[in-house]
Amino acid sequence: MLIDRERELDELDFALRHRSSRLLAVSGRRRLGKTTLLLHWANKNQHPYLYWVGSRLPSGLLLQDFSQQVAQFGNLGEHVVGNFSYHNWSQALETLARICQDDQRRIVILDEFPYAVASEPALPSLLQNAWDHHLKHSNVCMVLCGSHVGMMESLVKADAPLYGRVSGPLRVRPLPFSATAAFLPAYSAAQRVAVYAILGGVPAYLEQFSDKLSLGENIKEHLFREYGVFRTDPNVLIADQVRDPTTYNAILTAIAAGSRRPTEIATAAKLSHSASAGPYLTRLVEMDYVHCKLPVTVPLDQQHSSRLGRYVLADNFLRFYFRFVHPNIHSLDRGLKDQVENRISEQLRAFIGMTAFEELCQEWIWSQARANKLPFDVDQVGAQWSRIVQVDVAAISWRDKALLLGEAKWGTDTVGRNVIRELIEKKTPKVLTSLPDSGKGWRIYYAFFARNGFTDAARELAQEHDAWLVDLATLDRDLREDTPTGT
Repeated sequence: MLIDRERELDELDFALRHRSSRLLAVSGRRRLGKTTLLLHWANKNQHPYLYWVGSRLPSGLLLQDFSQQVAQFGNLGEHVVGNFSYHNWSQALETLARICQDDQRRIVILDEFPYAVASEPALPSLLQNAWDHHLKHSNVCMVLCGSHVGMMESLVKADAPLYGRVSGPLRVRPLPFSATAAFLPAYSAAQRVAVYAILGGVPAYLEQFSDKLSLGENIKEHLFREYGVFRTDPNVLIADQVRDPTTYNAILTAIAAGSRRPTEIATAAKLSHSASAGPYLTRLVEMDYVHCKLPVTVPLDQQHSSRLGRYVLADNFLRFYFRFVHPNIHSLDRGLKDQVENRISEQLRAFIGMTAFEELCQEWIWSQARANKLPFDVDQVGAQWSRIVQVDVAAISWRDKALLLGEAKWGTDTVGRNVIRELIEKKTPKVLTSLPDSGKGWRIYYAFFARNGFTDAARELAQEHDAWLVDLATLDRDLREDTPTGT
């Protein structure tokens, strides 16, 4: 089923509505439903469409497969001889252009395009030549799709053959937390936050879990199996794009265990020297599996040069897998599932609180900004840290000189007055030292997030400071009502 893909469908429809030919790139990690999205879009619009999947076949066989799809597309209902092939890619693409010359709008989807390029490296140049001389004069809307995020983004770089011709890439991202309700309607908000911390917004993963089972039962049923997507995907996701997956896995494990800076990561991953993690981290960021986060008080013009960055796993499932499953593979292979489940249970609440719940609280700030419910324009949302202070949630407006600080508590108890007082009286002065002139002239706002609500004393103190108090029910409701249109 297609859930919460209105943004992507709107972008695809926009390209299709243009009277001229269009060439669009679509990218995103595996299992996000890119193929489902594109086929749904093509069928919804009821235009004739060609769908072809690239592979790592030898170039000749790949051309033959493409040729037969093109021939069939141009002669619907007619039989195509099994060994038929155009003489070369140029002839195949020129024939495709001729098929798309009439007034009928046609869609062409070239899926797993990076695989085809791996087999035929000249394909982008051949496509560029065909586009310039034939396809751009046709009535085609062509989509190049692939899971190799870095390669898809390279298509639009200034030195790429297709530069200036291809739009995008349109990035298909994991579904938002609100989508978990469609997959697991019987789960409570707290259970869905836990699932989101483990699986993220990957549709193919969410479809595996059942709300007829407890969270622990789902984990044992699916994540502990020796075979299946949950065991094989982490290796496939990395090995599909790099030559040395062993080192990358070591780095991912180090980050999942808490290492944040390149030197710490290199040491934990047992690399040869402290600076050797840099190229691997750069590659992982390009692949969108790792993010380098900065404190929100780092000015926008200094973010590229700042050395305050912390590396975190951006993919929820990889974050969970390399934190809990990968280190316990040998125990699982020996059938010690109960022991591994106990280890996870002991640490899961803290894991959820420090990862998914904090990120959802930060997303709540964005949702309020999109709804124009904040008293300032937001430049950045994230967290704030320095050598002397750590704040879970922060948002900043440099133009308005406004800063929002917040704390996120995933504990089972109601949040008391002491949490409110500590942020306002103790942490805020330390945060202000990171701002120009120690924050003189800045307006400070507060927000507090709690899984199980707040005590009366906490509410009274928060009201004195006009602070937002957001319990889990409110967070869940607001995020489900939010309709983001950004990236």
